[in-house]
Amino acid sequence: MAAELHVELVAADRQVWSGEATLVVARTTSGDIGVMPGHQPLLGVLESGPVTIRTSEGGTVVAAVHGGFISFADDKLSLLAEVAELSDEIDVQRTERELERAKAEDDAEAQRRADVRLRAATAAR
Repeated sequence: MAAELHVELVAADRQVWSGEATLVVARTTSGDIGVMPGHQPLLGVLESGPVTIRTSEGGTVVAAVHGGFISFADDKLSLLAEVAELSDEIDVQRTERELERAKAEDDAEAQRRADVRLRAATAAR
């Protein structure tokens, strides 16, 4: 049996995803990080970006995460996000419209949020 880590992806308002995984890739203030079973304990600040979870069953879960914290110890990974959406929850056409509106209004923060959502939605498809 392959080594696994238990992953909890939680947003401020709900549990987004929970399960067993072999690899999780997330963006932190120190750069992108990949966490596998047996990784050194860590505590970091999440940057906005897609989080990719390789499940123990061989599938892939992608979520758009906006801010928060990442914690790993004893093969338990917690991603505590301010906002998180699974890729299949993201309406691509609506998000594309939001991105265009943000560009027209020169709203850098809204552009960044929409871009992260689009990258997460298209990465899983």
